[in-house]
Amino acid sequence: MRRWTRPLLCLCLVLGGNAAEGADPVNYNVSFAPSGDGGLDGLMKQTSSLVSLQKTLPPAPFALIGRARTDETHFITVLHALGYDAGTAKITIDGMSLNDPALLDHLTRLPQGSQAKVAISTQKGALFSLGQVNITGLPAGFKPHPGIRTGQPATAAPILAVPAKLTTDLQNAGYAFAKVAPPYAVANEATHTLNVSYSVTPGPRVDIGAVSFSGLTRTDPAFLARHIRLRQGQPYSDKAVQQARDSLLGLGVFSSVTAVPATQAVSGQVPISFHVTEQKLHAVTLSGAYATDLGVSIGTSWENRNLFGHAETLTLSVAANGLGGTGTTAPGYDIKGVFTKPDYYVRGQTLTLSAEGLQQSLTAYRRTGIIIGGSLSRPITAHTAITYGPSFTTERVDQEGVARSYVLAQFPINFTWDTSNSLLEPTRGHKLSLTITPTMPVVGTPHDPFVILQGTGSVYFPVERKAWGVVALHGVLGSILGASQFGVPADQRFYAGGSGTVRGYTYQTIGPLFADDTPQGGLALDAINLEFRQHITKSIGIVPFIDAGQVSAGSAPFKGTLRVGAGLGARYYTSIGPIRVDFALPLKRTPGSSAFGLYIGLGEAF
Repeated sequence: MRRWTRPLLCLCLVLGGNAAEGADPVNYNVSFAPSGDGGLDGLMKQTSSLVSLQKTLPPAPFALIGRARTDETHFITVLHALGYDAGTAKITIDGMSLNDPALLDHLTRLPQGSQAKVAISTQKGALFSLGQVNITGLPAGFKPHPGIRTGQPATAAPILAVPAKLTTDLQNAGYAFAKVAPPYAVANEATHTLNVSYSVTPGPRVDIGAVSFSGLTRTDPAFLARHIRLRQGQPYSDKAVQQARDSLLGLGVFSSVTAVPATQAVSGQVPISFHVTEQKLHAVTLSGAYATDLGVSIGTSWENRNLFGHAETLTLSVAANGLGGTGTTAPGYDIKGVFTKPDYYVRGQTLTLSAEGLQQSLTAYRRTGIIIGGSLSRPITAHTAITYGPSFTTERVDQEGVARSYVLAQFPINFTWDTSNSLLEPTRGHKLSLTITPTMPVVGTPHDPFVILQGTGSVYFPVERKAWGVVALHGVLGSILGASQFGVPADQRFYAGGSGTVRGYTYQTIGPLFADDTPQGGLALDAINLEFRQHITKSIGIVPFIDAGQVSAGSAPFKGTLRVGAGLGARYYTSIGPIRVDFALPLKRTPGSSAFGLYIGLGEAF
C-alpha cells in the first residue's frame, strides 16, 4: 500500500551526500546494468546523485555510502513512477552491499589513486496497470473525464494530473471553489494492478458576479466591460474568465492583465476583478530590409495605442525604398497613416481607415499615387475571418515611355483561414487566403472593369522533436478577369521574381517582356515555394529551398514559361523572430535578371 500525497516523480531531487570531515575523498566510477527499458535506464542516470556529483564533489567514504543509499531510495521512486510498483534497485561498491559492516573500512583503506566501482542494477518486475479508478464527492449530474482509464499502464504522471484536470472541469461547470485531494493508491502485487481513489469537495455552484477593473489611467472601463463576454449572473466558468483576460490582452493596450476572482461568493455570485497595466501610450519603431532586386528599404513609424480611450490606434509611418536595387530605377517613398477602431458597432469587428502616398520606380513601370481606403474586419470562427471595404486610388503610371493617369475604385473582399502557431516563425498548421478585388476605372484613360482573384496558402509540417526541423510549403495563384492584358493598369498586373515568388530572379523579370526586355506584367500568376527549416543550435539554423513560378499574358494560370530558383538561407533566432538571410540562384537567367539574389529581413519568407 502507498499513499501519494505529493508527486511520486520529482526530477529535481535533493542531492544527498556530504563529505565526511577528516577522511580522504574517494574516487569512483558508476556502471548501470541494462534493465531492458531504455526510458527507465535514462531516467535512473538523470536522477542519480552518484552520477551528477561524481566529478564535482568527490565524497569521503561515509558520504559515498550515504549518497548511494539516497540513490537507492530515488530509484524506487523512479520505478514506481513508471509503473514498476514491484521493482527493486540494488547498489554495490566493489561488490559489497551497502549494509556490509566492512564496507566503510574497505573504502577508508583504498590505495591513493584507486577508484571504487559502484554497480547499479534494477529488477523492474511486472509493469502494473490501473485497476479501479474511484472518484467520490462529485456533484449530482456532473460527469467526470479524469483522463485515465482502467487497464492503462500505472505511470505516475497521468495519475497525478487528474486532480488538476478535475478541478478545472469543475470550475468550468460553475464550481469555482472546487478542490480535489491528492490520489490515494493501493498496489495489488498479486494482480499487478493499482487501484486509485480521488476525493472531491465541489463547494457551491455559483455565477459570475460584478466585474471591475483596476489600474486604468486612460482606458474607458465601460468599453472594456462591453468588450469582454463576462456578464453578471452567467454561470461561473474559469475558461470564460481566462478568455476574457486573453481578449483584453489582444486589444494591444495592456502589457499585463491578471484576472482575480473573489475568494468567496456573495449571494451566490463571485465578483471578478481584472488588474491591468497599461502600455506606454506612444511607440516609435524602426524597420529595415534588403534585397538585391528591390534594394534597401528603411522606415520609421509613430503609434498612439489608445487614441480616444477605446483601444483605437493611430499609426503614422514613412519609408524610403528602392535604394540601390537591381530591379529599381530610382529611390521611392511610402507615407502612410492608419487608424483602427476595435469593436466597431459589433464586438470583434474592427474598422480600419488608411491614407497612403507613394512613389515607385521599378523596372516595369514608374508609379506615383495616393490611396485612400476603409475596411471592416471580423472573425467568422476562431481561425477564419473576413475583411472587406472600398478603396480609391488616384495615380500616374509610366510604362515604356507612355504615361497614363487613373482613378480606380476597388472593393477587395478577403477571406483568411489561419491555424498556424506563430506569425514570424510558424512550425505547424496552415494559412490560407483568398482575395477578390472588383475594380472600376472611373476617371482617366478609359478601361473596362476587371476582377483580380488571388489565393495564397502555406502549410507547415514539423518533422523533428521540438520542431527543430520543419517542412514549409507555400503557393500563390492569381488571375485577372474582364479586361485584356493592356486594359489593366500596369501596376495592377501580376509580376514574379524576387522574395515573394521565385527567389534568385530579379523582381518582375519572370513573365512576358517587351521588345527591349522590359517586363510587361500579366493576367495570371502561379508560384510555389518549398523550404526545409533546420535548427543547428537553439539560435542558428539553415534553410535549403527551391522556388518555381510563371506569369502569363492571358488570364489562365500555368500557361507561362516556368522559372526555377534554388538557394540556401541562414537563420538567427531571436525573441522577436528569426533574422533571415537567403541566397538564391536562378536555374536559367532571364533578360534583365541578376545572376543571384540576396534577401535580408525579419521573419520567415512565408
